Amino acid sequence: MPSFDIVSQVDLQEVRNAVDQANREIGTRFDFKGVDAAFEQNENEIQLRAEQEFQLNQMMDILRQKLVKRKVDIAAMDIKDAETSLHNARQRVVVRQGIESDLAKKMVKQIKGGKLKVQAQIQGEQIRVTGKKRDDLQQAIALIRDADYGLPLQFQNFRD
Repeated sequence: MPSFDIVSQVDLQEVRNAVDQANREIGTRFDFKGVDAAFEQNENEIQLRAEQEFQLNQMMDILRQKLVKRKVDIAAMDIKDAETSLHNARQRVVVRQGIESDLAKKMVKQIKGGKLKVQAQIQGEQIRVTGKKRDDLQQAIALIRDADYGLPLQFQNFRD
């Protein structure tokens, strides 16, 4: 029976490369001369540190440009509010991995509501879709692609 998995994954190595490139650009830019500003990444979180909040906005633009160049989907980034104190400002960006359970339930409901001859089941942070015909699975892929869930979705593990 043909099947495929719907997943939402981000290549963390590409994110790390983008953060390194952004750090290098900040070191060479004229408007950041003498400013204590840096990007720091640990696991699924990027932290922006600068002296002023407007510098954080500039840093966010740089980070977005670098992520797009490395072909990382910005929709996977959950940008938190900036925290400003007297002499510094911080902002967190969380890289979302996997499909959350409530979103997965919506996706399964949409697939079942599409009157397709496929079954969808949630397996952890991914969704497995099975059907009797490959055409039915391709219709399910088209149905999911047409809907906007605010996450980059990949269709993997296609088996006949």
